[in-house]
Amino acid sequence: MAANNNPPSSLEKEQIFGMAEKEMEYRVELFNKLTHTCFNKCVEKRYKESELNMGENSCIDRCVSKYWHVTNLIGQLLGSGRPPM
Repeated sequence: MAANNNPPSSLEKEQIFGMAEKEMEYRVELFNKLTHTCFNKCVEKRYKESELNMGENSCIDRCVSKYWHVTNLIGQLLGSGRPPM
């Protein structure tokens, strides 16, 4: 992007919108993977109740927390160019 105070050109706007679209696609895919993974891991296949029970809630909380932690760690490692330990 231009460092001066001129408004962005149409090409720069296209690039910005393209990057925003890719970011949104990435976040939707990440959310879908997280939801699918944690649901399959934590929720019984035979539904007995309409609500999640306490064990399922705890499992989902831990699963989501670990999933985000690992996703952030991988992002940091890829961003830094360092090989994993």
